[in-house]
Amino acid sequence: MTEKRMRIAVIGGGSWGTALAFLLAENGHDLDLWVFEEEVRESIATSHENSLFLPGCTLPKAIRPTTNLEEAVSNKDLVLVVVPSHHMRTIAKEMAPFLKGDTLVVTASKGIENKTHLTMTGVLDECLPEIPSEQIMVLSGPSFAREVAERIPTVVAVAGKNPEFTKRVQETFASPVFRVYTNEDPIGVEIGGAMKNVIAIAAGMCDGLKSGLNPRAALITRGLTEMKRLGKRLGADPLTFSGLAGVGDLILTCTGDLSRNHTVGMKIASGMSLDDILNEMRMVAEGVKTTRSVYNLSHKLGVELPICNEVYHILFDGRGPRESITRLMTRDLKEEMVL
Repeated sequence: MTEKRMRIAVIGGGSWGTALAFLLAENGHDLDLWVFEEEVRESIATSHENSLFLPGCTLPKAIRPTTNLEEAVSNKDLVLVVVPSHHMRTIAKEMAPFLKGDTLVVTASKGIENKTHLTMTGVLDECLPEIPSEQIMVLSGPSFAREVAERIPTVVAVAGKNPEFTKRVQETFASPVFRVYTNEDPIGVEIGGAMKNVIAIAAGMCDGLKSGLNPRAALITRGLTEMKRLGKRLGADPLTFSGLAGVGDLILTCTGDLSRNHTVGMKIASGMSLDDILNEMRMVAEGVKTTRSVYNLSHKLGVELPICNEVYHILFDGRGPRESITRLMTRDLKEEMVL
């Protein structure tokens, strides 16, 4: 851990934002946590617990919760943005006037914007004109919020364009239970973090149908190929997808009981409608909106993503999961190692 005490704002009081605020406060940093809901602010301020999104986890008293965005981000060394991807643009525009020009901005949100097809660093770069793009980074990897908050050893990567800044972020987050690697391929890290949620929905459907372990292993493997394929088209290094933000996060999200996206797939397989599933979920399953972005982006670029396309048609066109399995299994025969 870095010896320098950082002034940090965490923007987003969901389970992931709260868990990272917990980590950073335990690392000794000065920390404000911006939350949207007044009930969350009050819960953290009075009982030091986010009873809505991370119940049962006692938070450090050093965390200062607030619903005032200006108060949270003003005069900070580092701002960590952990809001749902579809809210990133709005929040970024609102906080832009209050950021110092030398502030480091890190996103831990995973998604691709529907209309622009930008990743979250792309949205931040567009909405924060006073912050140089090399100061905008992404933190990603196999990391369930609850396990981080329970101090279960976790390993992630921080990616950015400037090694000096990624090193500083690495040292800020690192602890004996949270290991951070640096990476110079932010687009690859972000595409991995976004697309694994789409594949996790498909894996949940497989498990919900009790299709067996063979199909799930094949799905994860071919899903990784689709991540590499789109990432390469967008300028990512294919090797990134063999790392923490690629195959690491993919395995976790496709197999872990704490995965919201896997849960969505399980419920789709049980016959529930997407609207009913989303209405009963308080926390966001990013893979649903990302499925639409990936589908539209792949068609725009002419990139073949059979699994992601099937997930799209199941979620939004009413296609049955069993029909999709048949369609995937009876496609024209191909060579395996072709991106």
